[in-house]
Amino acid sequence: MTTSDATEKKPLWLLIEENFLGLSEQDLSEENREQTTQRIAGELDNTGYNVSLHGGNMIQLRQAMDGRCKVGRPLMKDFNDAIAALTLEDVAEPVSAMGKLVRELGEAWPKLQGSECKTDVLRIVENTKLDLLVAKAKSLSGDEGIRLLIEEDVESEVITKALDITGEKLGQVNTEMEKERAEKERAKKLLEAVEGKSNEERVKHLITNDVSDKLIIEMAEVDQGAVDGVKQSMQAELKEKQRLAEEEAARKKEEAAGPSLEAIPPDEMLEHIEAIREIMEFSDKEKEIRVMCEQSSIPTALVDIAVSEPDKLDELEKKAEG
Repeated sequence: MTTSDATEKKPLWLLIEENFLGLSEQDLSEENREQTTQRIAGELDNTGYNVSLHGGNMIQLRQAMDGRCKVGRPLMKDFNDAIAALTLEDVAEPVSAMGKLVRELGEAWPKLQGSECKTDVLRIVENTKLDLLVAKAKSLSGDEGIRLLIEEDVESEVITKALDITGEKLGQVNTEMEKERAEKERAKKLLEAVEGKSNEERVKHLITNDVSDKLIIEMAEVDQGAVDGVKQSMQAELKEKQRLAEEEAARKKEEAAGPSLEAIPPDEMLEHIEAIREIMEFSDKEKEIRVMCEQSSIPTALVDIAVSEPDKLDELEKKAEG
C-alpha cells in the first residue's frame, strides 16, 4: 500500500489545477486571462517545473485554463469533493475506486481519463484509503487498531508513526496474530476430520480439542447458543462417564479387597492366617505387612485384623479348625 505522497513531487497537471482554486472571476476574464496564465506559469517555475519557457508545459497550462473557463468551476473543487466523500467501503479496491471516480468526473473533465492522470488519481485514492484506515484504527480500543492496519498490509513504519507505538509493541501484536492464524489453521484441519457430520458433532469435536468458543463460532459457522448446547450435552455425558468410572473403580477395589471374613472358607482361612504369620515374622511394619499380604492375595478384611488385632487371628484359626 502507498504510504505517503508528502515527499513525492506532485504532477504538473495537479499543481496547475490547484493553482486554479484561488482564481477569481476577474482573474479569468478575457482581458486578464493571459496575464493570469503567465503569472501561474511563473509560480509553477518555482516548483521545479520549467513552465514559462517550456512549450509543452505551457500548452498544458493553457489547455487547463480553457477547461477551467469552459466548465465554470475548478476541477479540484469537483475532485476534492469526490475524494472527501469516499468511505473505506468505497476504496476497498483502489483500482475500482479510481475507475469509478474517473468515470464520474470524466464527462466534465476529460483529461482525467488520460493514462497519466489515472496513475496519479490511483495514488491519491490509495493515500485516501490509508488515511481512512488510520482514522478508523485510532478510533478502535485496545490493540484492535494495530490489528486492523496489520491486516491491511500497512507498512510497519507507517503503523508505528500513525498510532504512536513502539516497534516492540507492533512486534508483540504481530506475534499474537501469527499464533491466532496458526490456531485457525488447526481448527480448519480439525473440521476437515468431521466433514459431513452434523453441527453438533463438529462443534463437539472442536470443544474436545480445546478450540475457543469464539473460533468455533467463526469456523463452524454456528452461534453461541449452539456451542452452549453442545457443552451442556457433553457435561451430562461426562457425569455419566464419571459415574460409571466410579462404579468400576469401586468394583475393582472390592474385587481386590477379596471376600469378607464370613465368606472365607475354613481351609482358605487357615492358609491365609499361616501366610500372615510368616509375613509378620519377616516385618512388623504395617505398610510392609499390607503390601506383602496384597501380593499374596490375602483378603483385606483379614489383613485389617492382623495389623490392628493380631491376637484375634488365634480365635479365627480355632474357629476355622472347628
